[in-house]
Amino acid sequence: MPHRSVPHALPRPWRRWRWWQRWGRDPVVVQTLRSTAAATLSYVVALRLSSEPAPLTAPLTALLVVQVTLYSTLTTSLRRVNSVVVGVLIAIAFSALVGLSWWSLALVILASLVVGRFVRVEEFVPEVAISAMLVLGVTQVADTAWDRVLETLIGAVVGLLFNVVLVPPVWVDTAGDSIVDLARRMRRLLLDIGEELAEAPTSDTSPAPVERAAARLYEARRLDNDVADVDAALRQAEDSLRLNPRVKEGLLHRIVLRTGLDTLEISAVVLRVLTRSLTDLARKRHGAPLVRPGTGLALRETLRHLADTLVSFADLVTSHSSARAETAEDRLGEELAAARTARDRAAALLQEEAAHDPERWQLYGALLAEIDRVLDELDPDHRGRRLMEELDSHTRAREERRRRVTSLATRARRTP
Repeated sequence: MPHRSVPHALPRPWRRWRWWQRWGRDPVVVQTLRSTAAATLSYVVALRLSSEPAPLTAPLTALLVVQVTLYSTLTTSLRRVNSVVVGVLIAIAFSALVGLSWWSLALVILASLVVGRFVRVEEFVPEVAISAMLVLGVTQVADTAWDRVLETLIGAVVGLLFNVVLVPPVWVDTAGDSIVDLARRMRRLLLDIGEELAEAPTSDTSPAPVERAAARLYEARRLDNDVADVDAALRQAEDSLRLNPRVKEGLLHRIVLRTGLDTLEISAVVLRVLTRSLTDLARKRHGAPLVRPGTGLALRETLRHLADTLVSFADLVTSHSSARAETAEDRLGEELAAARTARDRAAALLQEEAAHDPERWQLYGALLAEIDRVLDELDPDHRGRRLMEELDSHTRAREERRRRVTSLATRARRTP
């Protein structure tokens, strides 16, 4: 019998490449590998330059210095090195005077935390005490003071050079995926709300879905945590773009992503208000359906187009190529037009319902106003104005900093 090959089986090297593509985009994986390599390299260098048989302070410092982005490395390395050096010196002083015991350990911790406040290491004050405790446990000989300081400097220099020579990845794709995932979660919530509005009651006396409306409100409130997670990923992406020689137009990338997240955050807030309006409407209905069947279908169509508009907007702000951006922008325009048409049809039906019960028009009007707010935030014209405002603001700030530097340089030249 002839051998039958598996049609969709990938060659082993290709499968390994796909595996690395997936895990190589994870900041945790990349940071783990980079920190391990930098710490090992610093230990090898310290073995050659230090007289200590086990120069563990060097890899310790490298672990503290190496960051996931080049910008964070350059901005925090000095404070980290300062905290490590101060902790090492405190530990050496105590080891020379009293040695290691429970009360000397307490004094080391207390002194490290107090001194850390005075040397202005800011958020790395605990690392002064950590470094002091680790070094105190490794050595208690005063003659090794210069070796410990040398090891600290070796670890700091290796960590800095490691991130300068091997520039950390740009985390724009990771932040973009987080933005798209946030938009899809908002889309799923809007689709669920639309389905419940269009759902036909089993009888005239069936209770209003107050519990389901409250559950949707809870889901909308949970979007705040999702926005916070995306904001953390975006801040990491912004840091990876700063001072990165592999990136051109880093400012534009940062502004596009940041304004895009701001728009989704505003939409999430409006969505929470929308679910609150529906919950209030469910309580006022006292067991009756929220809206008539025809109105529910129109609202479902409106929310479906609104949900698709959110995803199209997320695709637009995370597009890297002009062709993909143009496609996303065209799709966004089509979804916006369809959403506005469906919104007008739903507004006419809601107005007709409110004519028989004027008390409900307040909630109906609030529902339509919240839909209009999201549509306005996602409009390309509104986004274009926002981008221009942000670019102008950054340009003015840059010019102001340049003017101050020029003024200081001029004063320095005039000073005798």
